[in-house]
Amino acid sequence: MDEFGPLNLQPHPGRQWAERGGKHKDPEREPRPRRRATYTRPHGVRHLLAAYDLGRDKLYGHIKETKTRSKFLEFCRYLRSLYPAGVRIAVVCDNFSPHLTTKRCQRVADWAEANNVEIAYTPTNSSWLNRIETQFTALRYFALNGTDHASHKEQGSMIRRYIIWRNKNAADERLRDLVNRANVA
Repeated sequence: MDEFGPLNLQPHPGRQWAERGGKHKDPEREPRPRRRATYTRPHGVRHLLAAYDLGRDKLYGHIKETKTRSKFLEFCRYLRSLYPAGVRIAVVCDNFSPHLTTKRCQRVADWAEANNVEIAYTPTNSSWLNRIETQFTALRYFALNGTDHASHKEQGSMIRRYIIWRNKNAADERLRDLVNRANVA
């Protein structure tokens, strides 16, 4: 599991999945709306907490306003609910502070021990070892590139629709090619 973000409301340049519009391609089609300039961020940011199940080839995600230890544990509880209690699950995380157990706060370690969960940490500066990073590359390409969302609700809807599509079409050739190119380990 890992966090993707910050997700802020700004135009995202780059290639996109959508077909180009305009009269030169299809006379019936309207041109794509022009991206707006954004100089301020009055709406704040959001963060996608996501997990990738290697065995099932499924992506799971929740969009949250903050990245805290409480939100991390909330998402871990959701992941635990996806499997029977007798099945031990392993969660691979980077060394971001809400994931770590510290002397002051043992909530993560206590919860993991009580719920048959093993939390494994990637070495410092080695986030590429976590297989979810390549899934974020695909998410950025399919759901965010070339977009200009007006609200966080609209952006969240696009991300949720992508995750649903991705889980139904895990064998899609374009998706596999993109993930394989991003996969370095």
